[in-house]
Amino acid sequence: MNLLINIDVPDLAKAQAFYVEAFGLRSGRRLGDDILEMLGAEAPLYLLKKEAGSIGAANSAREYGRHWMPLHIDVVVDDLELALTRALKAGALQEGDIREANWGRIVQIADPFGHGWCLLQFVGRGYDEITT
Repeated sequence: MNLLINIDVPDLAKAQAFYVEAFGLRSGRRLGDDILEMLGAEAPLYLLKKEAGSIGAANSAREYGRHWMPLHIDVVVDDLELALTRALKAGALQEGDIREANWGRIVQIADPFGHGWCLLQFVGRGYDEITT
């Protein structure tokens, strides 16, 4: 199975700048006027231009303020503080303190479009520290 990550954004240029600066992604193909492929992660990320107020899932209008959703993406990094600084400089908002666990360290952020992300730094054996 291959995964593609699609993210609705109201402004492709602003989103492109954020994901390049915050996560080090690079622009790939432009697929028409409203889709931009971003490369550099294990799965390609596609930015889909969708205007605020346009109809999305369940006949709901799209809103780009911070929102809860039952899905978020973890960005695995080698240096959590450096990655957090980079993301904040690009326009992310930090949501809470860095938390530590036996498998690693994590901090929640939101991108400028209201989507939730986590920056994750594994230590030791990573998630294998909590397997039984």
